[in-house]
Amino acid sequence: MAPVPALIGVLAIQGDFEAHQRALARVGTRGVAVRSERDLDGLAGLILPGGESTTIAKGLDRLRLWGPIESFARSGRPILGTCAGAVLLARVVENHPVRCLGLIDVVATRNAYGTQVDSFAAAAAGELEGMRCVFIRAPRLSQPGPEVEVLAEVDGWPVFVRQGDVLATTFHPEITDDPRVHRRLLALAGV
Repeated sequence: MAPVPALIGVLAIQGDFEAHQRALARVGTRGVAVRSERDLDGLAGLILPGGESTTIAKGLDRLRLWGPIESFARSGRPILGTCAGAVLLARVVENHPVRCLGLIDVVATRNAYGTQVDSFAAAAAGELEGMRCVFIRAPRLSQPGPEVEVLAEVDGWPVFVRQGDVLATTFHPEITDDPRVHRRLLALAGV
């Protein structure tokens, strides 16, 4: 009998959470939608996807998920936030602040590169050398604290960071064929 793949939750309030589920399938695990505290039970990790951070934050309020996600992180299970998800993981949010989890010691500036029409792709340096990173109304991370490891940069700005078991990207790894970010999450989950 083949082993059952680990389950990784993908917050399914808003954004392209289904693209993360497909990316997880490509790396050999299953992504499941998270819309309630009960959905966090038994998960090996969690992804906070891109989308619109204000809408996602309001959904977290409505579904009463702030505390359960904080508890999930304290349990040592890894979390990955991409784009708007990275905003929600930050210590401080600038440019129309939203409530955040404070799980990564960085300042996130929302929509730092402009509007939707200013979206772009660029190759990363560092751990993701050569990865084509797609930025859509992307945040910019700054002022990383001493426990934050900058894993990749574009034009000198952190675009992939880690603090303990929490990862954040300012781009959308789920819309590329490059599996490195999702594999990094699975490695933290021990999968």
